[in-house]
Amino acid sequence: MEQEEYTAEHILRVAKRHNNKKRKYILVNPWQGKHVPVSPVRALSMMKALGIKVAMQYGEARLVIGFAETATAIGAVVARVIHPDCLYVQTTRENMPDLGECLDFLEEHSHAPEQKLAIKGLGEAIEHTDTVVFVDDEISTGKTICNIIAQLREKYPVLSEKKLVAASLLNRLSLTDEERLRSAGIDSAYLLKLAQEDYSGMVENWPIEEVQPLRRNVSVPYERCLFQMENNPRCVLIIGEYWQEWERLAQTILSQLPLDFQTDTLVLGTEEAMLPGLLLGRALESRGGKVHFHATTRSPISISKVKDYPVRSGWAVHSLYDEMETRRNFIYNLRPYGQVIIVSDTALPEQEHIQSLLEVLQENDCGRIFYIGRGENV
Repeated sequence: MEQEEYTAEHILRVAKRHNNKKRKYILVNPWQGKHVPVSPVRALSMMKALGIKVAMQYGEARLVIGFAETATAIGAVVARVIHPDCLYVQTTRENMPDLGECLDFLEEHSHAPEQKLAIKGLGEAIEHTDTVVFVDDEISTGKTICNIIAQLREKYPVLSEKKLVAASLLNRLSLTDEERLRSAGIDSAYLLKLAQEDYSGMVENWPIEEVQPLRRNVSVPYERCLFQMENNPRCVLIIGEYWQEWERLAQTILSQLPLDFQTDTLVLGTEEAMLPGLLLGRALESRGGKVHFHATTRSPISISKVKDYPVRSGWAVHSLYDEMETRRNFIYNLRPYGQVIIVSDTALPEQEHIQSLLEVLQENDCGRIFYIGRGENV
């Protein structure tokens, strides 16, 4: 499922951020597999289309950096299209024991602006490429890209000798923003160029509601299946190895789980873990399954019944990655599914964190629930 051109009609919707004074709107891509359920094949095809554009212009690149949380899968797909030997790393907001030293930077407009980039192996990766590609779902001003590149150049002066590319599905840089990037030595590549619209004004008077948690406190049964996951994309890795690992795991999961291949299935990623669920969903689709994919997110988005508004319903749940159980996550646009496969890469035990998500799935009349997670020596 591929097409040569992607238009705003296909991949652009506008929603209202909840209680964000820096930016009132959020651009929602309904084919991206984050806030809106979508066929995994459709999402991966769109990401591949961006990868093809980047590879045609910058095929020599051997380092791709994807921005969390929404562009983690996009960056991985772009890297894989460029070359299986391309190195890939995604930024993160998580504290994980194997990350080591990290470079901190700001995504200024975000609800959670603090991001970090693990530097283990990063210097060597920069040394051994002529081009570095930074991938986001949307580039509006280029400030985030400029922030991280300025810090990387300070730590790795050799970066000043490299070609730098800011790649995105959506690009709405103004002429001034484009000149800022060019002055910083950064090229732009994108799937769709957007006109300069007043999105803040567009959402200003829309009737909206805040997402609320479901307060039931009931135990919902689910079936857990843990796998040893060798690769963590928050550290520099070879994209072909990460991709192959999840293609193999997808086939193993489909052979081991008592799945109904005829029922409507939701594959649900968790926050920064998007590519694993997309590859699993694609494998299930290839067997004739009716599959939708999307993911939980940190982004608080208002819900509304306004015509064509992309976020019609939403629920607040606990994050599976937060050991203190204080961080809220959100899941949007749920509906009934015959079965749900949750795909996560957290090393934390899920029992203390997952019940609120399970309750929401049950509330939306979802059937059998499976949890795929990270296990050690399994």
